[in-house]
Amino acid sequence: MVENGVVQFFFATGKTEVAAGGKDALVDVIAGVKAGKKAVISGYTDATGDPAKNAELAKQRAFAVRDLLKANGVAEDQIDLQKPADNNAGQGGQARRVDVALQ
Repeated sequence: MVENGVVQFFFATGKTEVAAGGKDALVDVIAGVKAGKKAVISGYTDATGDPAKNAELAKQRAFAVRDLLKANGVAEDQIDLQKPADNNAGQGGQARRVDVALQ
């Protein structure tokens, strides 16, 4: 899903696997990187469960999206992993996500 120039990847509870079709969602990001921008990745979780485990889960989800970008030709130095100020983005499936923006 793309919202306000941000590609969002949603995850099942406790999972880090990028859904099928994830590469298709990155087409615009990959094009932006080839045009000289950086891909900025941030991971989020919902409010349920242990906060420390959720922080690790958010990081692993961000790594999964980073690895998908790298597998599709984006160099590591064109990717910036940023921990959000608050990785607990609320309740439900919308909170279990990784955002990818271009800078």
